[in-house]
Amino acid sequence: MTRGLKLGAALAALMITAGCGLIGGDDKEVAAPPVTETTAVSDEPEFEPVTESPTPEPTTEKPAPKPSRTTKEPKSVEPTQPAFWSELPACAHYDKTKPVAKKTVKKALKAASARVYWRTEAPTLKLNYPLVKAIAWQESGWQTNIHNCDGGAGVMQLMPDTVDFVNNRFGLDYDASDYKQNAFAGANYIAWFTRWAGQNYFGENYNLNTSKCKSHTSWCLLNVVISGYNAGQGGIEAAAASKTLPNPQYVAAVRSLMSRCECDQF
Repeated sequence: MTRGLKLGAALAALMITAGCGLIGGDDKEVAAPPVTETTAVSDEPEFEPVTESPTPEPTTEKPAPKPSRTTKEPKSVEPTQPAFWSELPACAHYDKTKPVAKKTVKKALKAASARVYWRTEAPTLKLNYPLVKAIAWQESGWQTNIHNCDGGAGVMQLMPDTVDFVNNRFGLDYDASDYKQNAFAGANYIAWFTRWAGQNYFGENYNLNTSKCKSHTSWCLLNVVISGYNAGQGGIEAAAASKTLPNPQYVAAVRSLMSRCECDQF
């Protein structure tokens, strides 16, 4: 028998043997081949091997449209309100008084920021509405009946000790529970802090213009005053040696609110 005939006979015998195992009359299940280390186990369906190069099917996906000149990139939105009053912690609360309309609060803040608080000792020291309104919005969202965990209350979130200090220092009698007096007491404290910081660190310069600051984190009068409203006199004294603001995130938030604030709509 030639080599070709021998090979044909062997293949025929192999096919007969395989056929008996698959379609025999005893209806026995055929055991699956054991999984070896080289056998790949996959949940994917099996396919017939392709013997010819398949013709690529036309794609149904549309190419991404080219950006047009009118397409604008989304602007990054900076936070315009503090987290503590968008979701109050358990220790913060609202009192039982009716909240004053924000449009009315705005008038009080404008009046408070326009007053000259140092007529004789520092007549050049003048506040500005963007500064006062931004601190008030960062502190309370202009909510008149909110009380924070640390004791801060009202529009300017004034601490009882701060109110006592302002009243004693200037011979006044502010009542922080009244929204108007709360606004004036807060602005008065900002004016005092400006005078104190200007005397101690800026050569009696009381200019609160943003142009005097290189950035939101630089050691300039405006940033120091904003920082001090939140960190207190002690916080500024501790940071003065390194000229590094103790609360740069707070300062950056207020600075951003000075130029763009949700409160501007009222």
